[in-house]
Amino acid sequence: MPAILGKKVGMTSVYDDQGRQVPVTVIEAGPCPVLQIKTVESDGYNAVQLGYDEMADRAAGKPLAGHARKAGTAPQRFIREYRTDDLEGYALGAAVTVQAFDGVPMVDVTGVSKGRGFQGVVKRHGFRGQSASHGTERKHRSAGSIGEGSGIPGRAVRKGKRMAGHMGDCVCTAERLKVLKVDPEANLLVLRGSVPGANGTYVFVRSAKKMRAAKA
Repeated sequence: MPAILGKKVGMTSVYDDQGRQVPVTVIEAGPCPVLQIKTVESDGYNAVQLGYDEMADRAAGKPLAGHARKAGTAPQRFIREYRTDDLEGYALGAAVTVQAFDGVPMVDVTGVSKGRGFQGVVKRHGFRGQSASHGTERKHRSAGSIGEGSGIPGRAVRKGKRMAGHMGDCVCTAERLKVLKVDPEANLLVLRGSVPGANGTYVFVRSAKKMRAAKA
């Protein structure tokens, strides 16, 4: 199950064999040096730690620089690890490239979604809002009643109630995106559909866990 780190370049569109326009996301992925290989004997579980986007030693702290030095590589700005029982083919300091995704039909992409700030219930949860007539004044986009009042002591507002609050800026995963093209020379992955985050943000790409039929 291959995995790689990268950066979202942006969205565009391509045409398939039937002449249909398909929205795609371009991801600049790798090369990612292997910073650490964890095993059950040494760490209690099997995992591979990858890095992406080199930085100068003077810009990294001593712990980060020392950790990269053990792998014989430069410090990396974006570091993630993923668990896998298949550690063959991984070597400390070796680079993982998009070539590993040749033949992989679908991938899961994890990133941080765009932050929307503090939003009301209409935009955040899709509430309909209040009536626009019959005396409603300056309350059209409010949530309305939020609890039972004194009916249930100590439970005036139930936990998990959908209310106004911070929207976006959370880790989320786009699952089962079809791989349309792998370009090893330019270190690019072209995926069908959209992925979380703004252009230029880091993403984590791995082979899809739920290998069902992809969209046509």
